[in-house]
Amino acid sequence: MEKLLCPSMMCADFGDLAGEVSRLEGAGADLFHLDVMDGQFVPNFGMGLQDIEYICKHAKIPCDVHLMTQTPGDYVEKFADLGAKLIYVHAETGPNVARTLQKIADAGAKVGLAVNPGTAAATVEPLLNLVDYVLVMTVNPGFAGQKFIPFVEEKIDLLAAWKEKYGFGMVVDGACSPEVIARLSRRGVEGFVLGTSALFGKGRAYKDIMPELRAL
Repeated sequence: MEKLLCPSMMCADFGDLAGEVSRLEGAGADLFHLDVMDGQFVPNFGMGLQDIEYICKHAKIPCDVHLMTQTPGDYVEKFADLGAKLIYVHAETGPNVARTLQKIADAGAKVGLAVNPGTAAATVEPLLNLVDYVLVMTVNPGFAGQKFIPFVEEKIDLLAAWKEKYGFGMVVDGACSPEVIARLSRRGVEGFVLGTSALFGKGRAYKDIMPELRAL
């Protein structure tokens, strides 16, 4: 399967958002990754609602929304209405996460389950029948520029072994350097959220970087 390259728009230049969207699309981005944080589930605040609305409205490629919030079920319909084609909620948000996953499906979006580094694969296995994509966090969520957490690779291997049984795709989010992309592509990961480790702030054109990442 060809890689899904998903620029994390939290890392984009918000002074030229229209230009960033256009340049990333021209470089071959497959999907825009939009982070939403409430300052409680993670100790940070993510993208503004107006920025997310703008990107969803003007993008020519699909957008996903990654809800790093305590009560993601309260916001599913809002982001589906804004145009998100894939919505991730965290497995760690409590006992009602299965209900929230069903809400995503009912809203007409693809169903995504995000899994923090410290959450075991066995914990989320009962939910895998409900999801289209699993987003494996390879850093602790909330901040760009962190170091890759190596022990997560064991969980990635377990999830890769379950992909065919449960019918989901796997995306990795966090410190996705070219080296990580090359290694994990061979271990069953289809999608990569691209931040400062591989794409943004490199002093090079996106159109030059993206083909290199796709070829890894």
